[in-house]
Amino acid sequence: QEHVCSLPKVPFRGAPCSDAAGSQVPYAAIMKQVNTSLSGVLWDEVQKAPFYEYKDSVGQFHQVWFDDPHSISLKAAYVKSRGLRGIGMWNGNSLDYSKETAAEQQTQAMWQALTP
Repeated sequence: QEHVCSLPKVPFRGAPCSDAAGSQVPYAAIMKQVNTSLSGVLWDEVQKAPFYEYKDSVGQFHQVWFDDPHSISLKAAYVKSRGLRGIGMWNGNSLDYSKETAAEQQTQAMWQALTP
């Protein structure tokens, strides 16, 4: 079905549809792939997070969920508005630290989004 999680049911901390059945993708790969995806960037208002959809070379449908500067800044603003002590990212090593101009801008924007 369109926009429905199709991960196999692999038990992981009680969640039937979780990262135990998926995999982590570096942010650089996401930024390159999203522009050629089937859907382009989609937005989930409940999760306050972007995602996109694509089919691989054998026709298998995939969804990729990720954070971007906008989603991170919304989460950081929520933390600040509630007087909480901080926020963290899942894996900062997945950002693109190459010297390409676009990569530098994307990485800088992600880190800046952590401080509303």
